[in-house]
Amino acid sequence: MLKARRFVPKARVDRARMRRGAYLLPSLLTLGNLFCGYACVIFALRHAFEQAAMFIGFAIVLDMLDGRVARMTGTSSAFGVEFDSMADVVSFGMAPAVLCFAWGLKGFDQAGWAATFVFVSAAAIRLARFNIQANIPGVDKRYFVGMPSPAAAGVPAATVFAYPNFVAGWPYNLLALPMVLVPAFLMVSTVRYRSFKSIDMGTRRSYRGLLLMALVIAAIATHPQITLVVVAYGYLASGLIGWTWGRLGRRAPDTPASADLAASPAPSPTPISGPTALPTSVPTPLSGATPDPTPFTLE
Repeated sequence: MLKARRFVPKARVDRARMRRGAYLLPSLLTLGNLFCGYACVIFALRHAFEQAAMFIGFAIVLDMLDGRVARMTGTSSAFGVEFDSMADVVSFGMAPAVLCFAWGLKGFDQAGWAATFVFVSAAAIRLARFNIQANIPGVDKRYFVGMPSPAAAGVPAATVFAYPNFVAGWPYNLLALPMVLVPAFLMVSTVRYRSFKSIDMGTRRSYRGLLLMALVIAAIATHPQITLVVVAYGYLASGLIGWTWGRLGRRAPDTPASADLAASPAPSPTPISGPTALPTSVPTPLSGATPDPTPFTLE
């Protein structure tokens, strides 16, 4: 016996296919992010440092796009969050560490790979903490707690891209150590960094953000090395400047009036007396005075 086939409108089928494609798009961008991290490691081992640093830059762009595309299309999922974190560990933890070791820390030998391992560990801890804090209600979405791992990876990537022919040797190796350790410690710190995810490009004043993006793109197109170094180190310094400004603002200055109030002794409390006893006898009228028996009337 043949069963009747249920008719499904073509428009509904097309919408279902588009929905599946929308769910696949953020994962494809994350996969491209992972590929860029892997390519950075391969090119760093070949001593093609400039090309390796460029792949970290491509990974940063793809990491910014996959999250924004997932939020715009409403296709965020637990799998996408975990996949993005795994890709970020490779692209913004392992890849910059291998690049820095092959570029300028090889002369330190064991101390060099120990410093780069600190960077990898800090990136993994930073990503794990971000996944936990993202599920806590009431967290200010405008700021990151600790330096984001893509921005931390951008510091050594921009430096290597600007100076690919670095001479690995003493004392030049000392210049490469802060480039790795400072972003590593900032990733696991509590210094707040501004998040650009909260910027709404659909507002009426979004032209300011578009103009700023146009200026940055023009500067990268004309002077890429200088612009990327300024952007990377400027963002690193912005968190430290905000942290220092907040520390100084918490200290209230001592004014003379407050000092006088602090030096003056506190007034002694006055004792509270008990209730007054009522008289036991009614006072007698004065002698010689007789009361008037005429009642008081209004005429």
